[in-house]
Amino acid sequence: MTNKGKYYLTTAIAYTSGKPHIGNCYEIILADAIVRYKRADGYDVHFQTGSDEHGQKIETRAIEEGMSPKEFVDMTAGTIKGLWDMMGTSYDRFIRTTDADHERQIQKIFKKLYDQGDIYKGAYEGKYCTECEAFYTETQLKDGKCPVCGGAVHDEKEEAYFFKMKKYADRLIEHINTHPEFIQPVSRKNEMMNNFLLPGLQDLCVSRTSFKWGIPVDFDERHVVYVWLDALSNYITGIGYDADGESGDLYKKYWPADLHLIGKDIIRFHTIYWPIFLMALGEPLPKQVFGHPWLLQGGEKMSKSKGNVIYVDDLINIFGLDAVRYFVLHEMPYENDGTITWELMTERVNSDLANTLGNLVNRTVAMSNKYFGGTVADKGAAVPEIDDDLKAVVTSAYAKMEKLMDTLHVADALTEIFAVFKRLNKYIDETEPWVLAKDPAKQDRLATVLYNLSEGIIIGSSLLAPFLPTTAGKIAEQLGISLRDFDQLGQFGLNQGSKVTEKPEILFARLDKEEIMKKADEVQARQRQEFVDHQKKAFANLVKANRMTQEEADAKLAELTGKKADLAKGQDAKDGAADGQDAQAPIDIEAKPEITYDDFAKLQFQVGEILACEAVKGSKKLLCSQVKIGSQVKQILSGIRGTYSPEEMVGKKVMVLVNLAPRKMAGLESQGMLLCAEDAEGKLSLLTPEKDMPAGAEIC
Repeated sequence: MTNKGKYYLTTAIAYTSGKPHIGNCYEIILADAIVRYKRADGYDVHFQTGSDEHGQKIETRAIEEGMSPKEFVDMTAGTIKGLWDMMGTSYDRFIRTTDADHERQIQKIFKKLYDQGDIYKGAYEGKYCTECEAFYTETQLKDGKCPVCGGAVHDEKEEAYFFKMKKYADRLIEHINTHPEFIQPVSRKNEMMNNFLLPGLQDLCVSRTSFKWGIPVDFDERHVVYVWLDALSNYITGIGYDADGESGDLYKKYWPADLHLIGKDIIRFHTIYWPIFLMALGEPLPKQVFGHPWLLQGGEKMSKSKGNVIYVDDLINIFGLDAVRYFVLHEMPYENDGTITWELMTERVNSDLANTLGNLVNRTVAMSNKYFGGTVADKGAAVPEIDDDLKAVVTSAYAKMEKLMDTLHVADALTEIFAVFKRLNKYIDETEPWVLAKDPAKQDRLATVLYNLSEGIIIGSSLLAPFLPTTAGKIAEQLGISLRDFDQLGQFGLNQGSKVTEKPEILFARLDKEEIMKKADEVQARQRQEFVDHQKKAFANLVKANRMTQEEADAKLAELTGKKADLAKGQDAKDGAADGQDAQAPIDIEAKPEITYDDFAKLQFQVGEILACEAVKGSKKLLCSQVKIGSQVKQILSGIRGTYSPEEMVGKKVMVLVNLAPRKMAGLESQGMLLCAEDAEGKLSLLTPEKDMPAGAEIC
């Protein structure tokens, strides 16, 4: 390939507060596909990712784990890097913000900005979100909560250093207006302009004194550098930037970045704070910031407390790496949020990977072995009215993909590649090789058909390699042909003869949906238990560190596990009953026919733990719960939506009629019944064990 110049791509560095879920990992898979494509397309690529390891939340998480902050981030950064490696990420540097070279440059950057008058000391008072480690004004809050994560904010006041954002605001607005490609998609640009820049910027807090886990301001060590100045600067410190003007060759070669690939939730920090920091340092701005959408679980953000988190290692263990890469790359729209569920993953693997691609390769290799002993050769027996269209589709695919990849329409690029494989499957139906094989006079035509199939598959697989590298390599190995350089993909017929493998490997086996859902239930049950166990440990350590009272810990644990947390209220009710002051009058209901003991003995009641719950679409009454009962998980629908929200349900221990025959409700199968009490006004209350009992305990 002709060298097309340098290309420097960065991802946001992962925050080391915990294990990233598949929504976080999507960004890394997307970035890896882009840089693999760029390398194959002739670019000299540098790809940087890493971990963000300072801040108040990290300090608190370390206390929860009973570790020092450094021990905690070493552990978590190792987990993150391990996941990136499991996904086959082809990064050139995994930077950590605790790396010595980065920390030293942050101190120098801070001092430089202070010395030139861009940073000054003051005091901050405002609304602070610990989860996002960000300050907000009253007008930026949404319903009194953080506009990004939706979490609680609190008043914060402390001495701090500030950056003079207003000084550079007009210059940034001009840059955005004269460089329409700078912020993509366009909707993100409009949001930044209308919500932040045009109303006027406030000076930015760039240091903190209320916690210690950060890079010290070396001329005022009561302060640590606030996380965004620290974290954002990794994009230049990681390639050798030096604030004293002694930047290395790597920096001189690759900066400015060609693409900052980030989630839409941190677009403000990358398109307002970061370019202003660079302007103050006298450095060029990145060429483009792309704020990708979120990958949601069933339409909701993933949350451990909701029990709907999906982790990439679990997906890889069940579906395989390239199946996971394909799904997240193909299913994510350019601008709007995408959805992942276990069911959708299964359907996509079966339809696209097993049927369209896997079956195509397997049939081609099998027919080449059956009819010609594995030898593939072009005998020149063309039928132009059939073959020419196939060749046109195959050889035009690279140009279509290039245009889409240049604008980061990655899902659409994958669709174009699979259009090649679909056209090849159609070609098999058009040419009917099994019919040609029966006619000795048509053996040259049969050989030419199989040659065209092999040639089309290797071109399609060469296009596929940046997205599904392992699969593309396996296809080339089975065909006995090397993957092609991109500058050869417009040519059909380069194979001078080859021999396919004698023992073709199934690329993607068809999956049984019920088996996958059973595995998914097991994964979610394990995750739920791990979350509860972790929170118990965290609460205990927070109490030990005087960050939480025992009463607060007990209340949070009770809320988490579904126990009654309001003990005082419960005692008041008991006292009232003792005084003969019943809170509610007793209820008499119409008696049902008497049953025998044998009839009752047929009913199986057990304690269940609700792992996940969601509202049933199209129903005003139904909730669909995933209920752990012993080692199994049952799906149970209940008409209690008017009393309980899905969030309230998760974690509850409930009484379940287990052996009720399954029945369909609102198109979903219900596999049991949750027991409730109903008062005279029709209000419902789930029956729960008085004491904490394990899921599966028999009710007798």
